[in-house]
Amino acid sequence: MDSLRSPAIDSFLDATLPKGPGGTVVAARDGRLVHCAGFGFADREKKIPAGCDTAYDIMSITKQFTAAAIMKLETAGRLRTTDPIGRFLGPVPADKRRITVHQLLTHTSGLDDEQGGDDYEPVSRERMLGVAMKSRLQSVPGAEFHYSNLGYSVLAAIIEKVSGVGYEQFLARELFAPSGMKQTGYVLPRWRPGQIAVEYDEKGERQGRPNEHPWATDGPYWFLRGNGGIISTPRDMFRWHRALEGDSILSGSAKAKMFTPYAYVGVLNGSKYYYGYGWGVTQTSAGPTITHTGGNDWSFGDFVRFPRQRTMVFWITNHVQREGKWNLEDLDAELTLGIEERASR
Repeated sequence: MDSLRSPAIDSFLDATLPKGPGGTVVAARDGRLVHCAGFGFADREKKIPAGCDTAYDIMSITKQFTAAAIMKLETAGRLRTTDPIGRFLGPVPADKRRITVHQLLTHTSGLDDEQGGDDYEPVSRERMLGVAMKSRLQSVPGAEFHYSNLGYSVLAAIIEKVSGVGYEQFLARELFAPSGMKQTGYVLPRWRPGQIAVEYDEKGERQGRPNEHPWATDGPYWFLRGNGGIISTPRDMFRWHRALEGDSILSGSAKAKMFTPYAYVGVLNGSKYYYGYGWGVTQTSAGPTITHTGGNDWSFGDFVRFPRQRTMVFWITNHVQREGKWNLEDLDAELTLGIEERASR
């Protein structure tokens, strides 16, 4: 079954979503799906509708998998988040010697994304690390929050060096397979023809599927690997949420560490917003909200968990415009909270 519809959520979406974009909305409550259905098209030209099993580029939501992989390695005694990166990367420049795994995870390392390049630039792991080590820091390690995709690519390199296997292989073995996620990854899953959503720019022009852009044979190049680019289905994202509700993938102590609000980011929807390990954390009167968005020039998504309510919302679109009625990024909070409210009924 490719869809499960809640009439209350459907009614809310019909009144809230602008006409035109394609995407999928998932809501879960108490460990079960209450809504998992698409809107619009995953491929407009071929008239393939978006659905619960459509595969999307989840963009920066990828970071939570990188963080979880680090937690797995720490639990296994292979590393500590307090370790300096030089333990894994060899000699590093003097200004980078104080950078720790924890600081990479919390975006407090000072690494500057402006020193990197385009997501699809053919850059190897060692070349990416060379750019990171030569870059000028934005701040002293540990002093300030500066969101850094480059830092998460460095974490992916550390995962490979410590585990001895490729980044995607480690995630597949340690996170995806035990969670029942067979449709998540870079190149390992076997997607059906037309299952991966086509992305469209602000003018509605076709930009292709995420894995049709320049990639290496084993996934995206290293300015994207580890910080973005994972392809997944909404149903698999529900499976990941359900795995996080238990302790079979990550222990309770590992999850507590991952969801701790370490680095102050700013105010979000009237509440103080912090960054943990691969997740944003907001403390509200109703309890913590754990979230991460993902966005690029064509798509946008948000994955939100409300642990106290045992509720999860994931919504994603393959077409974002940033002006007028199409501005789904501005609708994010309204959509997420509206879906959560109706899922909780």
